Amino acid sequence: MKARLLVAFALVYVVWGSTYLGIRIAIETIPPFLMAGIRFTIAGSILMIWSRSRGNALPSRAEWKVAGVIGVLLMLLGNGGVVWAEQTVPSSLAALIVASSPIVTVAIDWLRPGGPRPSNLTIAGLLIGFAGVAILVNPFATDVARVDPKGAAAVLVAVLAWSAGSIYSRSRPYSTSALMGAAANMVTGGLMFLVVGLATGELPRLDLHATSARSAIALLYLIFVGALVGFTAFFYILQHTTPAKSTTYAYVNPVVAIILGWAVLDEPITPRVLLAAAIIISGVVTITALPHLLKRSTVDS
Repeated sequence: MKARLLVAFALVYVVWGSTYLGIRIAIETIPPFLMAGIRFTIAGSILMIWSRSRGNALPSRAEWKVAGVIGVLLMLLGNGGVVWAEQTVPSSLAALIVASSPIVTVAIDWLRPGGPRPSNLTIAGLLIGFAGVAILVNPFATDVARVDPKGAAAVLVAVLAWSAGSIYSRSRPYSTSALMGAAANMVTGGLMFLVVGLATGELPRLDLHATSARSAIALLYLIFVGALVGFTAFFYILQHTTPAKSTTYAYVNPVVAIILGWAVLDEPITPRVLLAAAIIISGVVTITALPHLLKRSTVDS
């Protein structure tokens, strides 16, 4: 089991970190919303069939309504904001902004009515993380890694939507299984992407003859590896380790994305990007991991 757990962590670290690069390559010759719609509709359908074959019941009507809300927040606005932004924002920088999701989630959970007040350590992590994001998206930056303002705004909206969807999903658990819930979220989100793609006139731009081989391969990778393998590995981690350890992907994924973006697409890595990355990841670690480490050290002593 320990070996399987290590493999699952490695898959989530590398696979989810590589999806930003996959998105960037896929939308080179495939319209962004239709690409995301194809990805999640197929992946969600396969995951739903597989989960059903394992004896899990299909979602109820009420659960499909929940999946619709989550599909809007997590998929359409969350993932969709990233997909749209990567038309102008390098994949590595998009991943860095998204790395602030745990920070934003804590802030939203605190600000909602009746939300828990974070500890002083968590507040420090919030301030650290937001400082890193500010350095990264600074519109007055003059280096080659300057982020397109519209693209940066889209990713920030995506982070807000993803964080809000994460909080909402925690209060609306599925009675069937978490895996079936993930499948329902992907299917509803995928269908919404297809509708938006059609509504925004992407269909005439979807030319199969003009679709490059590498975009097609990237889309297949996003479907079968990024979605299916990544989610399966993540749910295995949730079942066999602590919540604190399961969130470590949040500060490993951007490192993987930066390395892959630089190695494959020659995306720039400047001192400002490295500084922002270090600060953002420090803020996430302060919020997600440091409290558990301090608690454990107190118990041990």
